[in-house]
Amino acid sequence: MSWPVVRQVRSGDFLGRGPSVTSAHTRELAPRTATADKVVQSVCPYCAVGCGQRVFVKDGRVVQIEGDPDSPVSRGRLCPKGSASEQLVNNPGRQRKALYRRPGGTDWEPIELSTAVEMVAQRFVESRRRTWQDHDEHGRPLRRTMGIASLGGATLDNEENYLIKKLFTAAGAIQIENQARI
Repeated sequence: MSWPVVRQVRSGDFLGRGPSVTSAHTRELAPRTATADKVVQSVCPYCAVGCGQRVFVKDGRVVQIEGDPDSPVSRGRLCPKGSASEQLVNNPGRQRKALYRRPGGTDWEPIELSTAVEMVAQRFVESRRRTWQDHDEHGRPLRRTMGIASLGGATLDNEENYLIKKLFTAAGAIQIENQARI
């Protein structure tokens, strides 16, 4: 008989919390993460909290992202945005190439990442050279540029902020901020 009470007695599941109350369909279900080739630890990309994530990868593609229970920050929990990180990674509209719009142009064109980095570096150096202030009008030393600024993102950690601050200060920039939501 397939009455629940009979199943409970036969299986020894007297409280009805185990196999006697699960359907055949439920017993056949498996978690999406069961077929993953590997699990990679990561950090959520959204805010400055730094919640730990476990990224499940199969055939080189992210199949699921969950909270990392070993994370001392979040202990396995994620906010709704962090829980939806897999959609960010696998979104068909995600940009996968550097894009450039020429001065006066109306369309974006893909360029190599190395080309984009070189363009940024050249513009950084040129802006520093063009806007360098060695002394003020009274002859006092300034040794700065007002043509370069840095605005860090909320997901940067202290070490990254430290390195960015050192880099931009060494370049003579004094407008260095870090945006954070907490």
